[in-house]
Parts: sequence; structure tokens; C-alpha cells
Amino acid sequence: MISSALRSSIGKVTFYYLLLAAAALVAVALYPQVGSLLSGATAAPADLRAFADSIGADPAALMREQMAGVGGTAGRTLLVMLGALALSVPIAWVYMLTKQEIAYDEAVVHTVIILPIAVAGIAMIVRESVALAFSLAGVVAAVRFRNTLKDTKDAVYIFLAVGVGLAAGVGAVAVAFVMSVVFNLTVLALWRLNIGDLYAFRRAVGLVTTGETQIPSPAAPEPAPTVPDRRRGSVIMEAAQIPGLGAGPAGSLEPVINPEISLLEFNTRVLALAEDPTVPLLARLRFLSIVSSNLDEFTMIKVGGLKHAVAAGITKQSIDGKTPKELLNSLNVRMRALLARQYRCFNELKNGELRERGIRILGWEELNEAQRKLVADYFDEHVFPVLTPKAVTTAPGHPLPHIEDLRLSLAILVRDPRSGRDHFSILNVSDALPRFVRIGEGLDFIPIEDAIRANAGVLYPNRQVQEVHAFRLIRSGEIQVDEQAAANFLEVVEEELLRRPHGAILRVEVERSMPDVVRDLLFRDLRREENREGIPLEPSDVFETDGMVDLDALGELADLPLPDLQYSQFSPMIPLDPDRSVFEQLDERDVLVHHPYESFDQTVQRFLVDAADDPEVVAIKMTLYRTGGRSLIVEALRRAAAAGKDVAVFVEIKARFDEEVNIYWAKQLERAGIHVVTGLVSLKTHAKVALVVRRQGDRIRRYAHIGTGNYNASTARQYTDFGLLTADPSICTDLNALFNELTGSSRAPTGNFQRLIVAPTYMLTRFLELIDREMQHARAGRGGHIRAKLNGLADTEVIEALYRASQAGVKIELIVRGICSLRPGVPGMSDNIRVVSLLGRFLEHGRIYYFGNGGEPEYFIGSADWRSRNLRRRVEVVTPIADATARARLEAVLDAELSDPHAWVLQGDGSYVRASRGEPGPSAQEQFLQAIELAAR
Repeated sequence: MISSALRSSIGKVTFYYLLLAAAALVAVALYPQVGSLLSGATAAPADLRAFADSIGADPAALMREQMAGVGGTAGRTLLVMLGALALSVPIAWVYMLTKQEIAYDEAVVHTVIILPIAVAGIAMIVRESVALAFSLAGVVAAVRFRNTLKDTKDAVYIFLAVGVGLAAGVGAVAVAFVMSVVFNLTVLALWRLNIGDLYAFRRAVGLVTTGETQIPSPAAPEPAPTVPDRRRGSVIMEAAQIPGLGAGPAGSLEPVINPEISLLEFNTRVLALAEDPTVPLLARLRFLSIVSSNLDEFTMIKVGGLKHAVAAGITKQSIDGKTPKELLNSLNVRMRALLARQYRCFNELKNGELRERGIRILGWEELNEAQRKLVADYFDEHVFPVLTPKAVTTAPGHPLPHIEDLRLSLAILVRDPRSGRDHFSILNVSDALPRFVRIGEGLDFIPIEDAIRANAGVLYPNRQVQEVHAFRLIRSGEIQVDEQAAANFLEVVEEELLRRPHGAILRVEVERSMPDVVRDLLFRDLRREENREGIPLEPSDVFETDGMVDLDALGELADLPLPDLQYSQFSPMIPLDPDRSVFEQLDERDVLVHHPYESFDQTVQRFLVDAADDPEVVAIKMTLYRTGGRSLIVEALRRAAAAGKDVAVFVEIKARFDEEVNIYWAKQLERAGIHVVTGLVSLKTHAKVALVVRRQGDRIRRYAHIGTGNYNASTARQYTDFGLLTADPSICTDLNALFNELTGSSRAPTGNFQRLIVAPTYMLTRFLELIDREMQHARAGRGGHIRAKLNGLADTEVIEALYRASQAGVKIELIVRGICSLRPGVPGMSDNIRVVSLLGRFLEHGRIYYFGNGGEPEYFIGSADWRSRNLRRRVEVVTPIADATARARLEAVLDAELSDPHAWVLQGDGSYVRASRGEPGPSAQEQFLQAIELAAR
């Protein structure tokens, strides 16, 4: 029972105070003088003047007295400082605990700990002037707290810190003790019981559901919704937290799968496509390239974040109970195994099917004299002029060469024949050079490093080239921005982007053939590089490759114009009549589009381009997350502004690795006279929404697009996404209100939306309510059914709700492409849950949410996954689908994908197996393409 109490936050704090009180009692028993300090009845000099007078009488005797025991001035000062510190530490801990989900301010933590000590000292100096003491404490707080508080409730902690310091300083440590105890236990009780939805963005609004429309109900009393716990989503999930589970799932499995491990499993499934002989040959090279690109990003973000945590001494456990160090070790082993399998696949393709189809990747030793002459000529004309060897030396004027992130580099060992000494040099290979040099007019290629290796002598005249070996670095990819303190957020992000190429080195890829002497020289000099992030480079960060470094480069060969080795081309359907106005058609009906099977260019892009050029359109509002390069949509917005239309665009410049492109577009749009908002503090705007306001005679009509994918014509041909084009007045009203909040304030939207579900204010609450409703239907014998198509599922509060629903008899079918932390099919926990993952020609990116609702099903689409970042730290939008035809199409998609014979089925132990072990039929993607062909005939 005691151990259970200690596991709770309130129990831990209470235990701390009991130990503190016991220590005080022991101190009083040993030193009775401590009792007067605790009660405030200390017989200390009234002020500094009296103290000075007493020193003048007999300085030596007085100093001995003051240093003797706890009764002296030095002893009292020490006890006051220790008391202030002991009482401020639990306050700081409670602050961090209750703010862990929405990111606490480190400045507050430092202030709460340091401020009481400073105030206590000041109070001891000015004992007869409490007003002066409080004034000086206020000065201390003001100096320490120059910036605006992230949360106005944080001011309470500052005032309490001042109060504790004052009480300790005037000798009333017992008063400070009571203040600290009452405050902390009150805050923990409010937080633990979620009274007032403490630290939530806002409390959920009661809704009444009628069909597909959600209407606020002012007359009826507010229902008791399933209020989400704002602390959850990234905390450890224990078996005991799952009602009805008892002792937990069978065996020693954790109730959840680690998200990072699940992400590596996803890349294993991508690699399986490269190994699949039924996939077109060049597409298999493309999948090998994608695996490398994904693992690079995984290292830059996930591994980088864990290494930051280890360097900072953080031991907070992941949702499956692993510390950052433990998780890093586990990921390292898995990544090495995955890379070994990837290179095995590459070498088999290189020496097998690629050669059989006439595509040869050759080494220098395999070339004949004529081919060597061609490569040498290419080197002299195109390669040599852009190479700059950089000596690694301690000689004055030669700084340590900077080695760029994700750039192919060469470690070169050269010998001076005059001195017989070896010298180490680095060569960065320019991105302007192709990764593969084509030899002649055929399909023979040589990697660029092999071409440089064979001709490196010309770079080092009068010296002998001993060794040339390829390597590559992967650096930390996160940018650190203090959003609260930023005067100009765009400029701050730009400055941080300049630092990204100098991030800490996380991984070093080297050719397996690199000898130890060269590897040791390289590793030694990399460790000399200044590291501003405090992350050390370890031997375990070196990865050997069984072949050419960086298989991401295989994308070059995957683009070869060989149609018989690629996926067959297709022409997407166009659901809108090209001869009629888009707006006229939307006045008649909603249009659900499914990309890439239906044209993005002729639907969503046309909607916005036509709006820009339509003289009756008066306003356009939209969000941009990842626009890519040249964009017809952005050009249309600029035309619209030039024509006098009111254009407002929310450009999210924190879209990872697209920051520079988005900053460019934000500046271009601003120059065009468009009102541009570049982000909300501590939130990303991930919603994909657009609103068009148009005159129709003597009235105003609004049109909306709400989608699951970015406004990017290029990725719309590669990703599967959904979008709703509608003139529904209630949806357009909601969207108008949302844009007003996005452009009119700097905080998360808090409006009462009739139809739309918006994160981070209400989406989590609403999804938990919908899951709970299916449980009630199941218990009442009306059947419970949940279907969802997502990119990721990792929020522990949602997972717990799904586990409870499964135990209540709800049938749950999930299509989760990537990260899935839920364990399906575990007896006693998730018997009724099935999870599949789809991979294929297109990247599955759409989100669908289906709830059976006792025979009156509801369908939704939107931009949010069931991950903590989407539900709690992003602006997301989900819309209901009311049109009967659109709902039927969504049902058909779910049916096809859940029964896809090529799908991967998630097992309870975290592994995946193919749905069909026999002769599989066409995949869901192939079925959708076949439907296009049939419609075109």
C-alpha cells in the first residue's frame, strides 16, 4: 500500500514533506535553538547597525559566538537558506510535473528554486522593514523574469517563491512549510482530478449530436464528456492502468509498442517492397532509396532527440518504460540489422536483375580501356574543377575542415615522397555532380566516388595517394527556437537554419573497406569538431556499409526513362465538369476527391486558381504547410491579391525540413500584398483548409476545401489523400471562424464550432466521446464498430480508450500505415482489434474515421493522426462527411483496404505478417487503378 502511494505524485510529495518534518523534529531535539527559528522567535540583532555596534565591542569574541552552533548569525543564515531551498525544491518539481505535457518554462524552474534563497537573505538584512524586503524581492523577480510568462498561472509560483523566501528570512520557517505544503497538495489534487481542466487549452463544450450535425445545446445541462487527461499521450502505460486487464497481457509484453521501434518496423516493410520480385525493377531501386532517406531523417530527429536527452541527463522513460539510453541501444541494434538487410538487397539487385536488364553499376577495375578514357575525360572536364581538397592539419591558417551534413565525402591519405610522411585530407563532393557517371550511350554507370578515386592523383601533385575512402555524416536536424522570446519569428527560424549544417554529428557511415588507420584518423578529427550541443561522438555511432555509401542516391537510377521497368502510367479521373463553373457545381452537391486516382490539378488546384481569377470572388483564405517548389496555387494567390481580392494565408514555417521553402513563399506572398501569418507560439498549424468568399448577385456565398494532404501538386501524384469540396453553410461558417482566430490572435483557436472538430482544443475530447459512445452501443446490444485509416497511432489515452472499447465488445478495424503503438489481438486487452498497414506504389496519407453509431454511421476525414503531437500540439481540422455518395465511397475504400491481400497485419508481439500467404489478388491500390481504366473505356 505504501509503495503504491509512493508511485503517485501526491504520495511522493507527501512523503517528502513527512521526511522534512521528521528532520526538523530531530534538529529541534538535538539543537533547541532551532525551535526559535521555526517559530520566528529568534533573538538576532535587530538590524545591521546593532550588529555592527556589537562587533565594535569585541569583534573576535562576537565572531566566535556567531559561528558557534545554530544560535549564531552564520548558523541562522545557513538554516534559513537550507530551509528556503528545501521548501522551494518540491514547488519546482510540482511545477514541472503538472506542466510536462504542454512544455514547462525552464526559467520558472530556476526562479522558483533560486528566488526564495535570495529573498530570504534580503529579508534577514532588512528585518525591521518588511515593505523594503518585499520591494527588493520584487526587483529580484523582475530582473530574473524579464520575458513574458508562457502561462499566466506561472505567476502564482513566483509569488509563492517570494512568500517562502520572506517567511524563511524573518525566521518563520514553519509558516513557509505550511505555505509550501498546502500549495503543492492543492495544485496536485486539482491536476490529478482534472478539476477545471487544469492546464488544458479550454474545457470541452457540451454538444448534442443529431445525424451528422453537432449543435451546441444551451438549454440542456452540459453533459459529462470524456475529458482527456492533458498530462497523457507520452507517459508510461502500465497494465494496471487498463481497466479489466487484471494482471496484464500474456507474457512479458508491455501494453504498448515503442513508437520509435514501430517506425523502424515501418521501414522494414518499405524494404520488403524493394525485395519483392513482383514490383517493377526501377521501383525497387526507388524503395531502397526511400529507406535510406527515411533512416536519415529518423537519425536526425529521433536519434538526435534521444542523444540530446542522454547528454542532458534526462532519464524520463518512453511509453513502454525505456530510458533514453536504453532506447538508443535498442535502436542501434535494429538499425544495423536493417542496414545490413538493405545492402544485401542492393547487392543482389546490382549483381542480378539489374545486370540481366542491361543496367550495370561498375567499379573502376571492371572498366575496359575505352571506358576508363571516357570516365577520365568526364573527370577532367566536369569533376576536377568543382573539387577542393582540404588538409586536416594543425598548421596555422588551416582550420579543421567543415564536413557537410548528408554530403558524400572522401577521406584521403597522401604521402609526401620527400619526407616520407603521410598526410590526411578531406574532400567534400559537390551536390552539383551526379552520383552516377554514365559511361557512353549505354546503361553502364560508375559511382562518382570511384571516378574520383581513380583520378585523385591530379588533386595532389608531387604526392602519392595511398588511400581514398567514401564516408558520410548525419547531423542533428532539430532547430531550437525560443518562440516566446522571438521578436520576429521568421527571422529567428532563418538564423537557426543557418546553424543546422553545424549540428552535432549523430552517425558516420563508412565503406567497409576503409582501413583502421584511416578510420581512426577520421574519427579522431571528427571528435575534435566543436560541438555546441554537448553530444559526444561515440564509436557506436560509426556504421559500415557493404557497398557504396548512401543508397538514397539510387533515386537517380530509378528515374531512368525505361517504361517497361516502371509502374505503368495512368490518367487520373476528373470528377468536376471542366465546362462548368466549379462554384456552380458545388452549389449543387459536395464533391469528395481521392488523390491521385482523381486529379488534384483539375479539382483542388482548379478550385483555388479559378477563385483567384473569378471577378466575383472577394476573399481567399488558406493554410500552407508543405507547398514544394514552383506552385500554381501560390502564383494564383499573388494574382488574386494583385486584382484587389482580400487574401490571407497561414504559412507554417515550422514544417520540418521545409522551413526554407516556406520562408521563401511567406516572403513572396507578403511582397504581393497578402496578409501572411507564419505560426502560432508552441503549436504547428497542420490543418489543410481553404475558404473562398464569392458574391452571387446580392448575397455572399462561401466555399471550402478541407483535406488530408498538402497543397502540393507534386506529392499529390504520389500520396493518397482525400479532400472535401463543399458549399455547406455550417462548415463554411466554422471555417470562417477558424481563420478569424488564426489570423486575429496568436493562440490556439477556442471557438465553438458547429461541425468541424478542431485540435488542440476539442478534437481529443471528441474522439474519446465517440469511442465511448461505441462502447455504450456495444453494451446495449446495438453493436459497436470503429474503423479508422491513419498514418500513425501513438497517443496512450486514445489507445487506452480503444482497449476499453475492445473489452466492451466493440469491433475495431484500423489501417495504420506507419507508427502504431497499440498491440492488437492480445487476450484480455485487445481481442477485438485488428490493425493492418498498407504500402505500395503510392504513399498512403489519407485519414478516415468511421463510427457505427448504432446503425446511423458517421464518417469524418481530416489532417490529424491519433498521435499526441496531432491531438495536443497542432492545429488540426476534421470534417464530417454528410453526402451519401461520398460516404459510400469512403466505405468502399475502407472495405478494399481492410481486405487487401497485400496488407501487413500487426501481431500482438509487434511484428507484421502478410495478410495473404497464398497467391494474392490485386492490392487495394491496383483495384482503384483498375476502376479508373474501366471508367475510361
